[in-house]
Amino acid sequence: MSHLSHLSPLARLSKLSLTVAVAWLASTALPACVEADEVRATGLSDVVGVAAGDVEPLAMPKTVAVGQDRFFTSTACALCHSNNNAATAMRDEQDRPIAPFNLWQGTMMANASRDPFWRAVVTAEAAQTPSQKAAIEAKCMRCHAPMASEAAHVAAAEPSLRDLKNELTLTQLAGDGVSCSVCHQIQPANLGTEESFNGGFVISNERRIFGPHREPATGPMQNHVNYTPTFAEHVTESKLCATCHTLATTPLLADGSAVEGGHFQEQATYLEWQNSRFNNEGGAEGQTCQGCHMPLTSEDGVAVKTRIARSPPGGDFNINAREPFGRHAFTGANTFMPAILKAERATLNPQATDDAFDATIALAKHRLEALTASVDITDVSVADDTAAFKVTLISEVGHKLPTGFPSRRAWLQIIVRDKNGAVIFSSGTTNSEGRIVDDLGDVLDIEKAGGPTEPHHDVVSRSDEVQIYESVMQDGDGARTGSVLRAVTHAKDNRILPGGYSPAHDTHARIAAVGVVDDDSFVAGQDTVSYRVPLRGKLAATVEVAFVYQSVSARFARDLFQVDTPEVRAFRTMYERANRQPATIATATASVP
Repeated sequence: MSHLSHLSPLARLSKLSLTVAVAWLASTALPACVEADEVRATGLSDVVGVAAGDVEPLAMPKTVAVGQDRFFTSTACALCHSNNNAATAMRDEQDRPIAPFNLWQGTMMANASRDPFWRAVVTAEAAQTPSQKAAIEAKCMRCHAPMASEAAHVAAAEPSLRDLKNELTLTQLAGDGVSCSVCHQIQPANLGTEESFNGGFVISNERRIFGPHREPATGPMQNHVNYTPTFAEHVTESKLCATCHTLATTPLLADGSAVEGGHFQEQATYLEWQNSRFNNEGGAEGQTCQGCHMPLTSEDGVAVKTRIARSPPGGDFNINAREPFGRHAFTGANTFMPAILKAERATLNPQATDDAFDATIALAKHRLEALTASVDITDVSVADDTAAFKVTLISEVGHKLPTGFPSRRAWLQIIVRDKNGAVIFSSGTTNSEGRIVDDLGDVLDIEKAGGPTEPHHDVVSRSDEVQIYESVMQDGDGARTGSVLRAVTHAKDNRILPGGYSPAHDTHARIAAVGVVDDDSFVAGQDTVSYRVPLRGKLAATVEVAFVYQSVSARFARDLFQVDTPEVRAFRTMYERANRQPATIATATASVP
């Protein structure tokens, strides 16, 4: 793979993940700084292992063009592809501004390398395998700082996190995240193949900007940034996204040597999509990644047709309105990190405005609440001082729910109340820190560093039992681990399968569910959980259900904070200042007869 040729042989062998996770914590002794009176009888840590701290600010964005003159930072693209009040270009039918730069700047794509959580987990991983520090950072920056990765490759160097802190030109490329002149210059030749995964995209020296419009006007782009706009269908196909959203690793030992025969599928969003009813490859009816996350319609569902650029002084070019026009909102489920990026502006120096971050958060909330999943309560009854009911989740997304990096989790919150509103039973509720607690308000052991893994449930009957949909990594000794570099398999993967999923599909062996063998109600696109709630002589009146989500689970963060690096300390500071409550996906209420 040519994009890995500048790495060490071990780094190429390992295919180190672009978003490596936290350090190896399973079966380790508690950090020395844990105070004895704050450790429960179980021996689990309920305190954070390192002190909070700050890190030097990241570099401010500037306009640059380097790397064999292949790249401009996004501020150059914004000359023509941002909204201006003097232009009608890049607006929907309600005259709302939808220019690519305006929508993109507040997304996690734009801030991929400024993301303090990503920086923390990269340094935590490197701290646990120091012999591979350079390779880890270089590989992680392949997709989080791709322009810097490419430019460094040309210079026969390896990009590193230090490139985000100084005033070098490479720093500006790194700080621009997943930017315009990366995605729009990716060549189509190897897309959809194994070679293209793990950041295996290819960018040539042709200076062609690929887009979905036939016979584009070439003059403006050639004159201003010396790129030639070129029609290409692959920019609207899921296999383009697959290059950085299909990630596999070879497990490493603490000394940096590879585990023989080891392989771990850390992320497989593209493979999950292929094994779903949304897959439109081969002419099937479905929906691409871009179709959901870069919609061709306005917020009101109207197809967008507009001029795709404006004149740098501010007015309109003399060009026709075009379609399709994808809104570059890259809408996902992450409301947590954009809020931190906005709040920690003084340190992280994002170029996005507060309004841009607010727009990204609002779109993510809308997607979570309206387009992700539904929940239903059925078969409610009372007998023998026990309330019984079933909760069914139905996924509407074209991949596992949740998908992607293993820090993410979704779960069911259940509250049974009496007629006065008093709580009789609860499962999955959280405290002010966003940590799951029992009905007495005590933090569950599954939320503590080094704690157990909550199993998949078909039946829940106790307050300390919670149905959590998550992927949990397991090391070679069979212990839970938070480290991608130690993971050899999944200890648990009960994330909800996409609709249309088939065990007969070629991808099944790589993305199969783990830990749900005895649950016949866990099927493609949905899961049903039965609840048996002890009433203890009380009269139940209502059942309330919420399906909730965390992009950085409280447990994952707790494990991360046992590792001492400046970036981990900085992220802990930001994390503890943030609103850590889970986001709501769906709710339902039912009366108890």
